[in-house]
Formats: sequence, structure tokens, C-alpha cells
Amino acid sequence: MENKHILIKEDQQLFQQLLEAIKTELVIDPIKTRNFLIFKFVVYLSLTVFNYWLLFQISHTGLFLLAFISYGYVSLLFAFNFAHDFSHNTVFKNSVWNNLGFIALYTMVGAHAEAWRLRHVHSHHFAPNVDGYDSDLSISPLIRVIPGSPHRWYNRFQHWYAPIAYMSYSLFWICIKDIVLLYANDPLLGKKSWRYHLSFWLQKSIYFGYLLVLPLLLSEQHWTWVLLGFLLMHLFQSLFLLFTFFITHHVEETFYPTTNTSGMIQTSWFRNQVSSSNDFYPFSEAANFVFGGFNNHVAHHLFPNIHHVHYPRLNRLLYPMLKAHGLTPNQTGFWGGIRSHLLLLRRMSVPDS
Repeated sequence: MENKHILIKEDQQLFQQLLEAIKTELVIDPIKTRNFLIFKFVVYLSLTVFNYWLLFQISHTGLFLLAFISYGYVSLLFAFNFAHDFSHNTVFKNSVWNNLGFIALYTMVGAHAEAWRLRHVHSHHFAPNVDGYDSDLSISPLIRVIPGSPHRWYNRFQHWYAPIAYMSYSLFWICIKDIVLLYANDPLLGKKSWRYHLSFWLQKSIYFGYLLVLPLLLSEQHWTWVLLGFLLMHLFQSLFLLFTFFITHHVEETFYPTTNTSGMIQTSWFRNQVSSSNDFYPFSEAANFVFGGFNNHVAHHLFPNIHHVHYPRLNRLLYPMLKAHGLTPNQTGFWGGIRSHLLLLRRMSVPDS
């Protein structure tokens, strides 16, 4: 995509200084990194397999439902910690292996891998929070976060109904949104080949087969409890998924760059990435281990080619340099980010002055 950001010389120079500082001061030991990633993969794979295994071992209905919900969380964290980096080719040197890993993990959570990656890399990363460029902003008119966007009568209640609406998102994504994108004339996705269609339906079949059909056939539960467990898993998984996603870009202090009549974005690419992103616990190794780098969103948007395990150390270089040049990264805690997101929704629930 042609660059549509305006050129700000000072921002360009600061970015080059950051690149040089990282090149000289961020020491990355490839063997240590590999061993840590293997350990992390084993942890999340073990948790995922164990929780899935429980679905076929538990006879108590209540515990079965809890196991389904637990599986939803750990499988999502597994995807957080590896699928995102696979999509940016930062796990393996060979892009084929990254692609296979990415497709496998997205199939595990039910989402269509190819569609998400193309829109994420070529749209969202290009111009986050810019209306008309960032495809993540076109999720639903139910939620209004962009200043100057159309205000609908029901938006006045959005800070009240948002958490309830968010609970339906993962089912909406895998059952409706992906199918709409499959048949839509989306310029980011281009013309879909028969291989694309085959990959789509194969991924969906595997997901519903292993997570719904097999428990229906092989678990000790009546089919109604299996369906309820599947539904509850999605309700709780969705709430965690969307709040985690939204607090990385949509809190009170995040920036929404505007465009002029020619479609030029009225800020630099560098400032767009920094000001429209939000971090939570950016120096915490523990938070980074849990959220897979989503908590370090400023660093990720500036340096998507660097694996998330290095972000806490990278932030110790990034934050002081940004602050020295008058740029303070947006930062909240996790629960504070949720509160700030809901306050943003309340602010945007009324028409612009």
C-alpha cells in the first residue's frame, strides 16, 4: 500500500536513532531465545491439551462446563503467544514454517488465518486507528470510538451494553465475519482462488469437528451440555479477547489520526504507531509471558519484526528515548485499561460538539 502519511523529519530521525540504539544495545542471544520459546510452547501446548483431554474425562456436568471455559482461555493464550508472532515471521527464519504454525493455531481457535493476517499486516499495521485505512475499525456500528464518526441513537448506551455485546464476538467472527469476508469484494484480500476456499472450509471443518463434534460423540455429557459448554466457552473467551484487543488501541488517551481530502494521514507513520497504541505492564516479564506481547503494543507496532519475548528489554530503551523527545507512550494496567476503554465509550456515546 502506498504510504499515505505525511513526512515529519524529526520523527523520521528519532525512528532512525531508535533503530540504531536497538541494533547496538538490544543484545539477542538466539540460542537462549530458542530455548525459552521451546519452554513457552511446551507450557501452552500442555495446558491446551490437558484442558481438552478433560472434556472427555469429566462426568460431573458443572466441572465439564468449567473445563470448556478453561479450554477457551488457555487455547486463546496459546494463540496470543505464538500465532501473532507467526503472522509477522518472527519465530522461524523460514516463512513457510511460520505460515504453517500460524494457520494451525488460528484453526485451533476457529478463525480464518489468511483473511486475518492480510488485513492485520497490510491495513491495521499500516495505519492503526485511521478511519478508512485500519480494517479493525470496521467491526460493527454498535461501538463508536472514532471522533467525527456517525452517531446512532443506540450509541448513547454503548458503555452499558458493550460488555454484553463483546461476549458474542468470537462466535460472530468464526461463523459470520469470516464467511462475509470470504465472499466480499475486499481489496485487501483480492480475488480468492479455489485453494483459498479449500483452506477456509478445511480450517472451519477441523475446528467444529474437534471442538464440537468429537465432544458430542465421545464425552460423557448429554448433547445439550456440550452445546452449552461450547457456547459458554465463547461467551467468556470473547469478553477476554475483545477487552484485551480494545485496550491496546481504544482507551481515553489513544489518538485517532485524521485524513485530508486527498486521503493523506495528517501525522507521520512513526507518530501514528506510538500515539494510537496503548501498553499495559510494558516492563513486566510475567505479563509478557501471559499476553504474548499484546501488552507491549507500542514496541510491537514500531518493530513488528522483533519477537515479543524481547519487548520488556526493548522498552527500557524505547521509553526513555520517546520521553526525551516529548512523546510519552500511552500506558494503563489491564483493569485500568478496561475502565479507560469503557470511559472512552461513554465519551463517544454523545454526538461530537
